[in-house]
Amino acid sequence: MSPVHVTAEVLASKRIGAFQHVTLVAPGVGERFRPGAFVAVSVGTGGYHLARRAFWIHQVRPLGGYAATVTLVVEPRGEGTRWLASRQRGDRVEVTGPLGGRPFALPKEPVPVLLVGEGYAAAPLFALAERLRERDCPVNLVLGAPDEAHLLSALEARRTARAVTIVTGDGSVGARGAVAEVLPEALRRSGAAVVYAAGPAPTLHAAALAAEEHGAWSQVALEQRTPCGTGLCLGCPVPVVGEDGVARTARACTDGPVVRGDRVRWDDLAGGAGA
Repeated sequence: MSPVHVTAEVLASKRIGAFQHVTLVAPGVGERFRPGAFVAVSVGTGGYHLARRAFWIHQVRPLGGYAATVTLVVEPRGEGTRWLASRQRGDRVEVTGPLGGRPFALPKEPVPVLLVGEGYAAAPLFALAERLRERDCPVNLVLGAPDEAHLLSALEARRTARAVTIVTGDGSVGARGAVAEVLPEALRRSGAAVVYAAGPAPTLHAAALAAEEHGAWSQVALEQRTPCGTGLCLGCPVPVVGEDGVARTARACTDGPVVRGDRVRWDDLAGGAGA
């Protein structure tokens, strides 16, 4: 279904650790949502829109007489993200979505899966876990962050997944270390046939490599700048290898944001999250 552009209303905004969870009433967005999709929010100060910023859709929930609500996870780092994080209940924001030509693909048969996420970019994995459970797929989750404040929804993760491995850089929660260090054991224990990953590029690369060594498929949600979100500006290039073995450039917004991990030319990948 095509994305819609709506004036959304802020229903709630809650600070949890380092992140602001912003829940919007955005008619038509939640109804079209599939895990791995994102929205573009027009952000600005003083009545002027600075730009559009892309945010993963973390949750979609029905709520009373409202349309489906959409929750975004915002880490206030730049002017745009600070502006959105400061919105209050009743404020209105311009939203386009859901965007993304390729969300996560679900297995046709119930198979064990491993979800790998780090920081705020793990947001799209939680709705994915719900869909996988509906298909009777045993869900295992690796969740990482530099510290406890940047660990996303650890309690929710334990309610969603059969087994959860938590790792933080400072050891404040779970094991001390990096996500890549725990992946081989997590894959061995889970027996996963498919690995889904969302996070910074090094984590996605590690997940793709671990999956390949384990004989599993991998799908990674790329955290790239997407200036327009529609594929027109060509501003979100992703170096990939096609099925014919030829190197080419894809667009993160319309050819992704989810791609096969073994198709990305990781050494040539550049870009990152918006401010």
